[in-house]
Amino acid sequence: MDAVILAAGLGTRLRPQTLTTPKPLLKVQGRPILDWIVGALPPQVDRLFVVTHHLREQVAEYLAQQSKFALALEVFQHTPRGTGDAIISCLDHLRSENVLVLNGDDLFGAADIHNLASEGPGVLCHPVDQPEKFGIAFPGSDGNIASLVEKPNITGTHLANTGAYLFPLSVVQQPLKLSPRGEYEITDFVTKAIAQGPVRLVSAKFWYPIGNQEALDGAQLLDLSVCASLR
Repeated sequence: MDAVILAAGLGTRLRPQTLTTPKPLLKVQGRPILDWIVGALPPQVDRLFVVTHHLREQVAEYLAQQSKFALALEVFQHTPRGTGDAIISCLDHLRSENVLVLNGDDLFGAADIHNLASEGPGVLCHPVDQPEKFGIAFPGSDGNIASLVEKPNITGTHLANTGAYLFPLSVVQQPLKLSPRGEYEITDFVTKAIAQGPVRLVSAKFWYPIGNQEALDGAQLLDLSVCASLR
């Protein structure tokens, strides 16, 4: 199975560190964030593509030195136009029936990613108490995902989209339209997948997004044994 890690962002909320180091290579407990993500990839994955833009050479160097995958390529996103565009930039390389896609700046549980990759299309979701800060997944009566809504004006505990997806290749090969903010959105691929059939709502036991310095500092104190490889 092909896996795509989205690592093209500027990491503006973690400046000045990200002026000289791409956010996915900032270290958590002595290891780059990207290394934790690569280490959590399941046995089904045998080809890895990492989408880059900012300070791409450093990510390419990391991939050249890693030993987990024989094929691990950096794919340059020339003009970043959203997370959907990042996947589009990989289309010439992708060939597996399903494609695993992960944000490159979050920590994921290895067992959760394994569950996501083990069946059909799905989105990994985790409960949050501040839904207005996240993309929220709403289940249908069958328990599968009915819709994703970005930062809804609601309260209570809801299921956040963690930024981990399993897409059919046939879905990500479909064209996207620019969103109102002028980007190609990965969530539009979710909508297209729902139109083709059920998209699983896969529950995550562990997810830690690293959006700012406070979160990065907090990650240094976590028990990250859940991120250990199942390969």
